[in-house]
Amino acid sequence: MSNRALDREIARLAVPAFLALVAEPLFLLGDAAVVGHLGTAELAGLGIAGTVVSTVVGLCVFLAYGTTAGVARQLGAGRQRDALAQGVDGLWLALLIGLPVGLACTLLATPLVDLFGASNDVAEAATTYLRIAAAGITPLLLVLAATGVLRGLQDTRTPLLVAIGGNVANLALNVLLVYGGGPVPALGIAGSALGSVVAQLAMALVLVVVVLRAARREGAGLRPHVPGIRAAARAGVPLLVRTLTLRASLLVTTYAVVHAAGTTPLATGASNSDATAIATHQLAMTLWIFLAFVLDAIAVAAQAITGRHLGAGDAEATRAVTRRMVRWGVVSGVVTGLGLAATSPWIGALFTPDEVVRDALVPVLVVAALAQPVAGIVFVLDGVLIGAGDGRYLAWAGLVVLGGYAPVVLLTSALGAGLPWLWAVFGVLFMGGRMVTLVRRARDDAWLVTGAGA
Repeated sequence: MSNRALDREIARLAVPAFLALVAEPLFLLGDAAVVGHLGTAELAGLGIAGTVVSTVVGLCVFLAYGTTAGVARQLGAGRQRDALAQGVDGLWLALLIGLPVGLACTLLATPLVDLFGASNDVAEAATTYLRIAAAGITPLLLVLAATGVLRGLQDTRTPLLVAIGGNVANLALNVLLVYGGGPVPALGIAGSALGSVVAQLAMALVLVVVVLRAARREGAGLRPHVPGIRAAARAGVPLLVRTLTLRASLLVTTYAVVHAAGTTPLATGASNSDATAIATHQLAMTLWIFLAFVLDAIAVAAQAITGRHLGAGDAEATRAVTRRMVRWGVVSGVVTGLGLAATSPWIGALFTPDEVVRDALVPVLVVAALAQPVAGIVFVLDGVLIGAGDGRYLAWAGLVVLGGYAPVVLLTSALGAGLPWLWAVFGVLFMGGRMVTLVRRARDDAWLVTGAGA
């Protein structure tokens, strides 16, 4: 396949994947836009409850990643029926995880919210939202699993359309149920949670129906297949560990920032405060995560294409596609890095009127911009190895990087380093460490295991 053909295939998968990824945070943003007009306590409560739900769902992202890799392998081997049977197993696994976890979040809503130590009015709003929103965890996990099936089938367009429809429905239902209209009473923050659950349920229903119809066309069974579900769960464990190490690294970074906030002047020389340093870090991390969607879209394409080529037994094509996608990652990282650096002097004004925060944000964003090309390589190779089913290596590599990064960033914080230095450690040790482990793995042949059953 020529480079131009490869580029077209990558773009065909990556562009819709990027738009669907961007649509995910817009879901909670829509809730915030509606609930924010109820009051500060309700908005803060939404933030706490949303953190709980997004954390639970985020830890289960292996339902999408593992299913994508497995289905793509079967597809590459020409075994469409087995591909969809494996996808159905993923749906059952999502259901088996989602039901007890959702019930637990409902029953434990009060103690979960209490962990955040919020005031009574905020805690009351958060508990109200979480008790209802927990019912949406199972639909969200089904969305993850079904999206993984469709990505494995090289279809990123259908999840995009469903994500757009879900966001529109969520916003409309939030406005109606929060403020009421006609015979519908105003339910306040409870209405926001209910509207989101209904929209999530509709999204899950559409995607599951699409997958089940395809499975039925190919003659794949729709009933629970215990060995297949067990295999999907086993494949998900290392990916869960990988995700835990990533989230732990971000939490350690935030802890280091908070610890240093009260003792170190900001890079601008202005007097420091906890709120200023933490707000600056939060804005920088928000922008970093948004740019990560661009790079993660290429990783989604990498998962689907890598799994398909390895399933077809074509290791040489896998190598060629990997090299091409790494170039995509580097170019995307350079472009996003240049854009971030160029806009750093004024982008803070979009988020806050506080000049101290805006000034402090500039050097942090410049440091983050320098790490973008590295992030491009990391995201692509992470996607390649997930697509290859190399989750065990990713889990161990994540633990090694976390073990090396955490003590250094905490020591840097203890020594009184400013925010730009903490972000420099994040870029060099965390992102750089991940790049080293991934490049090292990509250069050998241990992950190039071909065949549908790998």
